[in-house]
Amino acid sequence: MALVFPHSVTTLAIIGSEDRFPVRRIYCVGRNYVEHIREMKEGDERDLPFFFQKPTDSIVSEGEVVPYPPATEDFQYEVELVAAIGKSARNIPVAEALDVVFGYAAGIDLTRRDRQRESFKKGLPWEIGKSFDHSAPCGPLHPVDSVGHRLEGSITLSVNDEERQRADLRQMIWNTPEIIANLSTQYSLEPGDLIMTGTPAGVGPIVPGDRLVATVEGLAPFSFSIGPKKA
Repeated sequence: MALVFPHSVTTLAIIGSEDRFPVRRIYCVGRNYVEHIREMKEGDERDLPFFFQKPTDSIVSEGEVVPYPPATEDFQYEVELVAAIGKSARNIPVAEALDVVFGYAAGIDLTRRDRQRESFKKGLPWEIGKSFDHSAPCGPLHPVDSVGHRLEGSITLSVNDEERQRADLRQMIWNTPEIIANLSTQYSLEPGDLIMTGTPAGVGPIVPGDRLVATVEGLAPFSFSIGPKKA
């Protein structure tokens, strides 16, 4: 039986393979680097990780153009390590959490910062600031079999060849296995899930014409550009 409203499946390229990774859900970790918490002046550095989600079809791939979104005058970047889940997991211990990771990528959590701050002050959900169209650029996935686990190493973001963010993955408050274990107590993780693991300090605004490059040590750089404001 044909679908009434057929739609395409969102997928990511896999380095070294002709297969593609079908995306199921996108989970994001809030405030996972101390210096970022301090620059935002929000939250307690000792808090447990918390999570929000982005729509699956908000994925943006290598080389694409992201239209400057409506409803904001403060559009910002946040570079992040992305972990892709390849096995089901529920209440998984930290010691076993990396066993369910399929691979890693460099990603960027695009944010309507003005709308996010308004929501925070009013105690409202963050969707308007975080979960809009084209808000989850993500590079190609590197299978664990090829690159191992990304628990340390540099993570950077540049805008128009000017470095804006730089940190080491070891500076995460909650590392990847701890994130996966905690998240698996709240949701059943399934193959196709992506986890954006939080951003370091240095977030800032971007405008039409900007070109962004995200890097995670050991992974291929990932780039895209910002286009005109979407009507």
